[in-house]
Amino acid sequence: MSVLTVENVSHGFGGRQILEDASFRLNKGEHVGLVGANGEGKTTFLNIITGNLMPDAGTVSWCNHITTGYLDQRTTLTKGTSIMDALRGAFAHYYELEAEMLADYDKMAEADEAELETLMADAADIQDILEHSGFYTIDARIQEFANGLGLGDIGLEKSVDELSGGQRSKVLLTKLLLENPMILILDEPTNYLDENHIVWLTRFLQNYENAFILVSHDVPFLNDVANVIYHVEDAVLTRYAGNYDDFLHMYDIKKTQLEQAFKKQQKEIADLEDFIARNKARIATSNMAKSRQKKLDKMEKIELTKEKPRPEFRFDYSRAPGKYVIEAKNLVLGYDEALTRPLTFHVERGKKIAIKGVNGLGKSTLLKTMLGIIPAFDGDVKMDYYAEPAYFEQEDYGSDKTALQDFWDEFPSLNNGEVRRALAKCGLTTEHIESQVRVLSGGENAKFRLCKLMQRPMNLLVLDEPTNHLDPEAKDVLREAIKDFKGTVILVSHEPEFYAGVVTDVWNVEEWTTKVV
Repeated sequence: MSVLTVENVSHGFGGRQILEDASFRLNKGEHVGLVGANGEGKTTFLNIITGNLMPDAGTVSWCNHITTGYLDQRTTLTKGTSIMDALRGAFAHYYELEAEMLADYDKMAEADEAELETLMADAADIQDILEHSGFYTIDARIQEFANGLGLGDIGLEKSVDELSGGQRSKVLLTKLLLENPMILILDEPTNYLDENHIVWLTRFLQNYENAFILVSHDVPFLNDVANVIYHVEDAVLTRYAGNYDDFLHMYDIKKTQLEQAFKKQQKEIADLEDFIARNKARIATSNMAKSRQKKLDKMEKIELTKEKPRPEFRFDYSRAPGKYVIEAKNLVLGYDEALTRPLTFHVERGKKIAIKGVNGLGKSTLLKTMLGIIPAFDGDVKMDYYAEPAYFEQEDYGSDKTALQDFWDEFPSLNNGEVRRALAKCGLTTEHIESQVRVLSGGENAKFRLCKLMQRPMNLLVLDEPTNHLDPEAKDVLREAIKDFKGTVILVSHEPEFYAGVVTDVWNVEEWTTKVV
């Protein structure tokens, strides 16, 4: 049974076709992974099926009485509420029913016999609904989900106004899962989740009885949870049965078959054109030449997918710093309270260090403290005089300027052509370059910021979750760029498969924290 049917949808933007005659179906209980390179239109497709964007052509049909929950990259929270209140919002309907039941009880004091009977029946019905829905164990369920996704460590009484972007994303994801909609629509849900929480989410989705559509560039996660893959490429949506690895296998076979058919057809076309050229002027064979020409004109030409240019990332080494790029003595991380015990360490020139550990223990705080962006809670940390750091921050949603203008303002010595070439090398199209930075997708925004980083002289590269939103190909290119960089690297990542074989050391902040992990 199909719960969602998309037929012949087309949509374009700024002269570029994003989707062309695309069709899609979501059957009951299917776990769909929607994949494709950055900028191919995955988020656009999600916005179309959720009604946030009207397609230029085609239809989107949901089955009756469907409930959907959509977590996109830009969903927001209501200011002034605590995490707990935000999560209780998932059960707003039941709280409204409880209020209605309590109002019935209040009215009973002054009701006549007929009214009393009606009120008692209504209250009993509501009580039955609340008991069967598990309303009276809501707080325990909230606690379970919050702990599974790492919110328990933050504290559910904390105001959402005090949360980082990554923490807000966790709250929104937790709330959506608590709502238990018939259809889940998730856009990059593993961003900002550490390994433990990804494991919890993986188990949740594997056991999810309803259908979901998932956009993710986390390949191991996709392999674990998806049983159908839709691939979007060159404005076309194609369905594949199985997980991501199954898709890759079938995609390679399909691509090879198409290339073979293309070569065979090209040879046939060459033979026909040669025959026509040699025989069209001769009276005895002109009819045969015309027949070949008709065949050639009617032939449906096979077109190969154009190979998209791979993004190019390269970090140029400026000059050698001292032996120890960063030195810390009795350093304590924290803001209002200490997050770690006193730490004494040094970062030696040329080392490549990955920092791991559950969220909320100070990974980003460590980077900012080492770079002098924020003060140490206690102790000392110093950077070598000749260190030239380049810092990729985890969250930066960008400005209202176009990517071209934003880049140019930061590097005014470059001319228009040089700026465009630099951005194009990182995988950004003309459409991206001329769009406001704040409307770029997560992957496009990351490529834009990496491109700006590459323009700076550096001997210390500091990256905070750089792979969030990047597609697998861009991740591979970035991994090689980090590997090839001759300077020092400090990298925060929740993807061990990304930094394995690249880094020389792994630091686990769980060994430093004063919190109970």
